[in-house]
Amino acid sequence: MTVYDIAVRMPTIELLRERCKALAVLERIIDGGKPYYVYIPAWGKDEAALMSNGSGDEWAVVFTEDGVFIRVFDHESTMSPYGDPDHELWPGLTDGIPVALCPQLEEPAFCDETGQFIATAVLWRLVGDDRWHAGEGITFPPLRGPYDDTGPDGSSMLEILLDDIVDRFVEFARDYYEIEVDRAIVEHVVAHQPLSDAVIRALNPHLTVADLRKDVATIGYPIAAT
Repeated sequence: MTVYDIAVRMPTIELLRERCKALAVLERIIDGGKPYYVYIPAWGKDEAALMSNGSGDEWAVVFTEDGVFIRVFDHESTMSPYGDPDHELWPGLTDGIPVALCPQLEEPAFCDETGQFIATAVLWRLVGDDRWHAGEGITFPPLRGPYDDTGPDGSSMLEILLDDIVDRFVEFARDYYEIEVDRAIVEHVVAHQPLSDAVIRALNPHLTVADLRKDVATIGYPIAAT
């Protein structure tokens, strides 16, 4: 699995936005600590969905007025700039990126202390595009071994955003939180059906809409009328 494989399977911009918000809401209900998935509606003048596994792997989806920019960093990838003496990007990673999205390459959150953009995979799609794009002519290194499950560039971390998001989140909750979640409830949230006390308590019996109203409203997710 490489960024090229992910690019042909990514959803439309609006569907991607909904899925990113759903992940943030599910995360907020299940765990109120440091989030694995988060949605920030005021990322400067843009909006952003972020993932961090706490071990150095992360992705960011930035929604701008011109389109969407996705940055992935797999800290163990052979394609990491930290494997290069000058921290140079892997050849071809951002080749062809449109001018409108180039400012993301200078976003401080995506750069090292010298201002060098740090990533192992990059995707983008302008508003009006009919598909996702990645850097042109990337030559990928071989996998690191038989147990490499993120691919040579870490882009497999984005699979949670694809069409099987419900099943993948159920598996994620089982592996990461060691809990079993009701697939139907996850499907309800992914479909952006309004949150109710019953839905929230099915995921976390200690919370209600009242506890989460502000956070959920900030994300921009619907809440059931009371």
